[in-house]
Amino acid sequence: MPRVILKKDNLNSLNANYEQINLKKPVFLNSVPKCGTHLIRNVCRMFVPVKQQYDEAFVQLPILQQHAVAFHPVHPKLSWGHLLFTDDSAIALQHAKQIVIVRDPYTWVLARARFFLSDTFKGSLEHLKDGRVSVEEVLNMMIFGIHNKAPTLNEIYTHNAVSWLGTGVTLLKYEDIVRHLKNLDHPEAAVFFKALIAHFGYQELPQDWKERVLVGADREQSGTARENLAGNIAELPDELPITQKQLIEYAAPGLRRILGYV
Repeated sequence: MPRVILKKDNLNSLNANYEQINLKKPVFLNSVPKCGTHLIRNVCRMFVPVKQQYDEAFVQLPILQQHAVAFHPVHPKLSWGHLLFTDDSAIALQHAKQIVIVRDPYTWVLARARFFLSDTFKGSLEHLKDGRVSVEEVLNMMIFGIHNKAPTLNEIYTHNAVSWLGTGVTLLKYEDIVRHLKNLDHPEAAVFFKALIAHFGYQELPQDWKERVLVGADREQSGTARENLAGNIAELPDELPITQKQLIEYAAPGLRRILGYV
């Protein structure tokens, strides 16, 4: 079973600096892995009482039954994870508001490769970290998967995101939250974050909303932010090469369009 080694944050103590309102309904942050899950989770945590944050686990299908209490309508919680679309998942989440977080597959491939090549990730892919495989080969493995070791890009996006569309979920793009974080004084940022925290019962933005967002978005608080990944990571390009972009269109035709990236 792969392991992710993360440093702890102190957001629970910082949460006490702000006045919260109680959740009335469970909210689940469901993301494609490597789509800014920790960033969005940490921002949302600044608007929900700590006692209503379910931090027992990143909820995933193999452990769903042990953590189904996270979605109990009588005791609503904010929870997070990578939950595949299945009958069991749909039933478990029937009373929860679900936000599905995605990222442009072009940048996702780079983020996934960077994570797998770091020492933050411990699993069956340690042999990729010693330089015997080229960067381009690693990128292709992120797109097409590795037989019996890692699923394909198309499989991950299909089961973690696309299959949930049209079922009442809210689709949230990683790029949108990053764009608004960089322009918090722009009126569009207020509109964006007002819509986001409306899921937690807020009718209006608190006066200190910008401060809360900045505290939650502090990259020092995220163990999976690029600069906080452990180890000597192979140098990856800032932009996905054109060939790999074409391979994504071959491997998952229509994916970027249905997610709104075209």
